[in-house]
Amino acid sequence: MNRGTLYIISAPSGTGKSTIVGEILKADPNISFSVSATTRAPREGEVNGKDYFFISRTEFDDLVRNGGMLEHAEFCGNCYGTPKKAVFDLLDAGRDVILEIETVGAYKVMDSCPEAVSIFILPPSLATLRHRLEKRGTDPEDVIKRRIAEAEGEIKKSVRYDYTVVNDGLEEAIEDVKAVMKAAKKMTKLNNDTIKGVLEKC
Repeated sequence: MNRGTLYIISAPSGTGKSTIVGEILKADPNISFSVSATTRAPREGEVNGKDYFFISRTEFDDLVRNGGMLEHAEFCGNCYGTPKKAVFDLLDAGRDVILEIETVGAYKVMDSCPEAVSIFILPPSLATLRHRLEKRGTDPEDVIKRRIAEAEGEIKKSVRYDYTVVNDGLEEAIEDVKAVMKAAKKMTKLNNDTIKGVLEKC
């Protein structure tokens, strides 16, 4: 059985990342979504193991101390992280895994899992992104300005990703990400065993 592929997908807020990931998960039953762990309390309707792994601060700190997190961070007094065992168990079972994450955490995963395939979803422009955020009508002007500033910083970090996809139209962007994921299966860094197998047949 071939090991699954770990895909890192990042994008600024408002770029359509969650929608794209959701459509990819619906289209391919062999792809799993990486569930993060958090120390915050569940919100109404959230399910443990589906939305997050809800754990105590002690459990979280123990995982970090014992190398059990691929990446982790603290926001507003709550901790968030990607449990290594849950991801690796899926990969070892031959399932592909999508890790939807911001750039700081993505860099950490790239360092610890160099075989991971990273994809960054770009807006057509910052002006277009601003328009999309304004159209949502969920954030006041000061929050939109902050999100645009954060987006600019994230976009500058996208140069380290293996692939970039511009979401200038949702359907096309979904197909582009699918094509990238298919092409990534042929990347040399994921096919060392295949190369060795060919040489052994000489």
